[in-house]
Amino acid sequence: MPFIDSVLKELERESASTVRILERVPYDKLDWSPHPKSMTLGELAWHIAGIPKRVGQMLREGVFEPKPGRPAGVPAETGAIAEGYRQNIEDLKNQIVAMGDEALREAFSMQRGGQTVMQIPKTGVVRSILLNHTYHHRGQLSVYLRLLDVPVPAMYGVSADEGF
Repeated sequence: MPFIDSVLKELERESASTVRILERVPYDKLDWSPHPKSMTLGELAWHIAGIPKRVGQMLREGVFEPKPGRPAGVPAETGAIAEGYRQNIEDLKNQIVAMGDEALREAFSMQRGGQTVMQIPKTGVVRSILLNHTYHHRGQLSVYLRLLDVPVPAMYGVSADEGF
């Protein structure tokens, strides 16, 4: 099975769970944070929504240097975060299909201060940054929702709030 086919199947399954959790974000609590060092609810949700867009940039450019700071420009319109994610994931799926497996084997470099700190194939960007990084932050978001007493959607079968 080509890499792209397996990734697209995983994206279909997992993006549905990501949309469900982003749809639960209470827009009257976007500035809430569980700790001063933590991102706000809005920043975390917007970061998740933007991961596919940043991965698309990484795949196009073949190099990425993270910028310090927090996600900016969190939209305050109800539903805008989930809709932003939906659009970003669709755009990325189209980009991945257009690239093909061969292009995804090309090298990608992560840099800091102009120095390469990591070099992996672009398939690694899809696995590590698009998929694993999203799952990590989606788990964080589920904890934020729990702390805010917002029902956590089922992501894998059931949750304490759904599926029983």
